[in-house]
Amino acid sequence: MLLSIRHETTYRYDPAARDLALRLRLYAYDTVQQRVLDWAVSVNGERVAPLLRTALGNGEGMWFARRSGEQVSIVAEGTVETSDQAGVLGRMGSFRPGIYLRHTPLTEPGEAVHALSETVSGDDPLGRMHALNAAVHGALDYKAGVTDATTTAEQAAALGGGVCQDFAHLFVACARHLGVPARYVVGYVHVPDAPEHESHAWAEAYLEGLGWVGFDPVHEVCPALDHLRLLTGFDAADAAPLRGTMLPGSEEEIDVEVTIKTGGQSQSQSQD
Repeated sequence: MLLSIRHETTYRYDPAARDLALRLRLYAYDTVQQRVLDWAVSVNGERVAPLLRTALGNGEGMWFARRSGEQVSIVAEGTVETSDQAGVLGRMGSFRPGIYLRHTPLTEPGEAVHALSETVSGDDPLGRMHALNAAVHGALDYKAGVTDATTTAEQAAALGGGVCQDFAHLFVACARHLGVPARYVVGYVHVPDAPEHESHAWAEAYLEGLGWVGFDPVHEVCPALDHLRLLTGFDAADAAPLRGTMLPGSEEEIDVEVTIKTGGQSQSQSQD
């Protein structure tokens, strides 16, 4: 499947920001599941190429401005051909998978994570991860506005709801608690008539003999044709696609719009 993405993030500053520095991690790259046909990242129309690719495989670029003006627009756009590999990506990255057994503040397990993990069973590791994907899907309702960027997996489990970040955090927390290396994934998903036609998050678990395998507990599937992968990390904070710093004194507003086109159709969603 061909997926064409346009992801625009607009920051507005009052007064104009000074000494603004942006770290950009919005670079799609080839995997066994996707082939990048074209991709570009720009800031205020200026193309920004990645400076490096980290050991995790993430591309990173930087953009600086002494005075940025009152508005900064970051656009990531391109076309990627996806294929159905049943979520299996194989071995990726130079780190040993065992590093992804480490808990983070957002994925630290507590009573709710322990309880959900105990419900997971299966005849083999892959079967248990599929069971975990179903368990997380059943444990949370997709609800916007009940959580935020600081909500932990444990808190989301106790609330019984959240957005894609919370589903992914809960899967990662449970998998690590079960002794399976797991990481957080940022990308895009194309699902007709669903609320999350925008940037999306899911998880990957490392299974001996298969390598990294993707699981999307929001949709209770393994990522395939409809998913476009950007970057990974230990959690959402570690896998932030955009980070910035500036001198204090400016108020900031942000708008995000993602458009996904495939098969001659498009879905757009704005976030204000």
